[in-house]
Amino acid sequence: MTLDDIKVQIQNGKKIVILTHENPDGDAIGSSLAMYGALQQLKKDVDVIIPEVPRCFKFLPFADKIKKESKEKYDLAIAVDCANEKRLKGFEDYYENAKVKIQIDHHGVNTMFADYNYVDPVEPACAQILTKVLPYWNIDITKEIGTCLLTGIITDTGGFRHSGVTAETFEFAAWILRKGVNVSNVYRNVLQTVSKSSFELNTIARSRMEFYENGKITFTYITYEDEKKVKAETGDHEGIVDVGRDIEGVEVSIFLRELENGGYKVSLRSNDYVNVSDICLMFGGGGHVKAAGCTITSGTLEQVKEKLIAQTKLYLK
Repeated sequence: MTLDDIKVQIQNGKKIVILTHENPDGDAIGSSLAMYGALQQLKKDVDVIIPEVPRCFKFLPFADKIKKESKEKYDLAIAVDCANEKRLKGFEDYYENAKVKIQIDHHGVNTMFADYNYVDPVEPACAQILTKVLPYWNIDITKEIGTCLLTGIITDTGGFRHSGVTAETFEFAAWILRKGVNVSNVYRNVLQTVSKSSFELNTIARSRMEFYENGKITFTYITYEDEKKVKAETGDHEGIVDVGRDIEGVEVSIFLRELENGGYKVSLRSNDYVNVSDICLMFGGGGHVKAAGCTITSGTLEQVKEKLIAQTKLYLK
């Protein structure tokens, strides 16, 4: 489907809802809020529903408009930064019950689950797709919308560090800086400033770090009890998986987070050549080449660890 087709559907939409994936990161939240601001410009009746928002993103424009849930009926649903319908966990009913479904995404494993799909896996962030989509729809990228888009780009590129960064990434950052967006403030909020509970979880995970395959694989974890003990909030575990990856000689970092009702949320990161999305696909997940995840609902911590490490070994040179 073309962007013109999607715009027509948005113009025809009466009551619109914007959704994103579970455990939302900065790209999910930034893209959602940027889309909210864009549809406000088009004078649309729109809600953005995100059940849980990490504290570090509450500085964003339009963040006070986020709803945890809604009793409204929507004729148009837009999913952003979401690879498949299963990841709309907890609020997929809003999507399924809408008459028309749209999605905008950048995941290479996207299942094309909408009626109208606009997916560009080359882009490093969904927010970067929107830097092109919104002007095409004659929507002005204001300082507020730009702040949301920059947040998505900064978080999904690790502060412009990841290999997917393009010249257009920096061109947008320079352009939005001239519009008055405080780039350093966005960077500090989403990548540098951490809560006390986040620091404590990070310390616990570091103390449990294990190395395998001559230091090419790192493994660590946190339990649900750990999170309760430090009074963790939504998103306080973010960034732990990157600790292992940033150690010299490491190719793949594996991080497990125990869920309240059992099972583990798995995050994988790689440096040079391992496609961690392929590894996660083996466990029903997916993501990007160098950043992916999955959920494993059965097995003990040791059993899950052994399965993941065994699978990862197959991808090491």
